[in-house]
Amino acid sequence: MQASSQQRAADHRPYFFLSYAHTPRYGAGGPDPDMWVERLFRDLCGHVMAMTDLPAGAPAGFMDREIRSGEGWSERLGDVLATCRVFVPLFSPRYFASEMCGKEWYAFAQRAIYHQAKSNRPAEAIVPALWVPVPPEQLPGPAERLQFNHRAFGDRYVTDGLYGLIKLRIFAEEYERAVYELAKRIVSVADTAGVGPSRPLDYRQAPSAFGKPDPAQPRATGPRPIQVTVAAPTRHDVPEGRDPVYYGDMPQDWNPYHPEAARPIGSIAQDLVRSLNYQATVASFDHDATPLDPKQPPARPELLLVDRWALEDEDRRQRLAAFDAEHRPWVSVVVPWNRDDHQSRAADSELTAKLEATLPTKLSQGRAACRAAARGVPSMEAFGQILPQVVEAAAQQYLRHAQVYPPAGGSHTERPRLRGPMAAEYATTHFTHDMLDQAPDAEDTDDSQS
Repeated sequence: MQASSQQRAADHRPYFFLSYAHTPRYGAGGPDPDMWVERLFRDLCGHVMAMTDLPAGAPAGFMDREIRSGEGWSERLGDVLATCRVFVPLFSPRYFASEMCGKEWYAFAQRAIYHQAKSNRPAEAIVPALWVPVPPEQLPGPAERLQFNHRAFGDRYVTDGLYGLIKLRIFAEEYERAVYELAKRIVSVADTAGVGPSRPLDYRQAPSAFGKPDPAQPRATGPRPIQVTVAAPTRHDVPEGRDPVYYGDMPQDWNPYHPEAARPIGSIAQDLVRSLNYQATVASFDHDATPLDPKQPPARPELLLVDRWALEDEDRRQRLAAFDAEHRPWVSVVVPWNRDDHQSRAADSELTAKLEATLPTKLSQGRAACRAAARGVPSMEAFGQILPQVVEAAAQQYLRHAQVYPPAGGSHTERPRLRGPMAAEYATTHFTHDMLDQAPDAEDTDDSQS
């Protein structure tokens, strides 16, 4: 719903956050290459002020021009990313190679995911701008999935980007048109998306939406596969006396954070891992889980979301116990529960005891974040905070156990290389393989470290 002018007047949050990759200076004493980005920012702010009724002194936008070198800059960035209405990434090859830009994207994307989880309505509040055109095959998944018509800003804008238009005087009119249209889009999206403020993330600890930087693969790669498996009853077979309001016709419909969340936990997890440049499929433990074949390497990392009430079914509990006895370190277990669910609170001791008896391995091994996630995540906010760490742990373990092929022709001059959908991640972790080769027991040691 579009905001009224009275609502806009009372809301003095920045209309947009301009996210850009800092360009290094070339040559001693050379000009500041980011001065052109600053000019774009000033032009956008001027248009936004003209198109809205923001009062004098209220920020039309935000860019980190002055704060990167000062104290508390990460807190300042986190605060603005938690309150701004629209996120404007300046696309360029350097942008998608920047871990800092990926952190900014991720921090804002979480707000949109929570908005959709609570309202069950999508919130497309990212308005991309072309600084330097980027070939589609170089876009990471979060950028590739954006539905945005850049041609509405002009053909020359699409071929040369804002940098080309701002640098060449003959394109002055095209530049003015593109910036004006971009400002209009920012104001329109800000008023219609309605993404509210949230608690700031710890910006320094936030993951990058583009995945880990890979010096051996400087070009962006497509989404990596991951599976989200849900172990939960349906509303037709919930334990006796359990409120069915948290369940649906399929296990994938389980919504432990009702009524705060209006979407199933599997869908929320799918959105969160997509914001980390993964492509997730959501499956059911009851219908899709298969016994481990020790002769076959894993096909992908996996998240297993377990409802503690699912353990009331003895057959399902035994199958989960058998899963726990198998060596699957590439599967991270997360146990969402709702501290506002009175039934779960009342039965907490009994449910926890059964969980500990069923999944003792997953509750005691792995990183500290993985152990905490397996012992219980009591809110949707906590779920969003811990999931990136759990996903990263599952991905690292997958890379350790995935099949590695020696170079063709029997040559030993090249390192063995990982094949398959996660191959692009191998180069970032090759040092881990070296350490494992030198220390046979390193894997078991790592599984028990915090």
